Amino acid sequence: MDLSGNSATEHQEPRWFTTTHWSVVLTATEKPSPQAAAALEKLCRTYWYPLYAYVRRKGYDAPNAQDLTQAFFARLLARNYLSVADRNKGKFRSFLLGSLEHFLAREWAKAHAQKRGSGQLPFSLDEVDSENRYVLEPADELTAEKIFDRRWATTLLEQAMTRLREECAASCKRDLFEHVEALLGGEKGESSYAQVAASLGMSEGAVKVAVHRLRQRYGELVRAEIAQTVATQEEAEEELRYLAALLRE
Repeated sequence: MDLSGNSATEHQEPRWFTTTHWSVVLTATEKPSPQAAAALEKLCRTYWYPLYAYVRRKGYDAPNAQDLTQAFFARLLARNYLSVADRNKGKFRSFLLGSLEHFLAREWAKAHAQKRGSGQLPFSLDEVDSENRYVLEPADELTAEKIFDRRWATTLLEQAMTRLREECAASCKRDLFEHVEALLGGEKGESSYAQVAASLGMSEGAVKVAVHRLRQRYGELVRAEIAQTVATQEEAEEELRYLAALLRE
């Protein structure tokens, strides 16, 4: 998958960079709206795990990290923290981490003492899944910030792959997707093109063409996912470059 943006033609870019979830939220910082609240909830629902991993890497145990993450999102979704959103630094990733740092610095004692479940959220943070995922994190010297960035990147890719899977299912290509999913990232999977072709009753050439097209669409969906978390196309391009750099590490 090419994340440079060069695989998509210039005329395609405005098609995926339109009004975004985060631009809707930023526009509503002074005058909240139901649309902005729904957009912020969707972003938080999708990207809560990178913050949980960040809090855990800061040294909090699992129960306290769960309490803190839940309390933070409860306050964020109540719009208590939207006033700190800076339109000049409009990336949702930056806003989210900066807001959490502010929360931990100012409210950690209160959050630490809260009874579990006291923060009411319109969606559920899967506490069991969050810790199951965290124990798989590399036991190295990565900083909390680097853990956050890597999990942010992973979440972006997972969201794009989920959307691609749904598109294939809607166009009656579920079987094709399931057979070639391992090949979409460019790495060698357990199955070769020849094996996939035999399983699907297709020629090897046809499978390669299908994989090429799906990789292109995957790249478009990654860019579209990034676009939902920024306010301008310039920020989208910057995030795309940063994502590519993270994947090279």
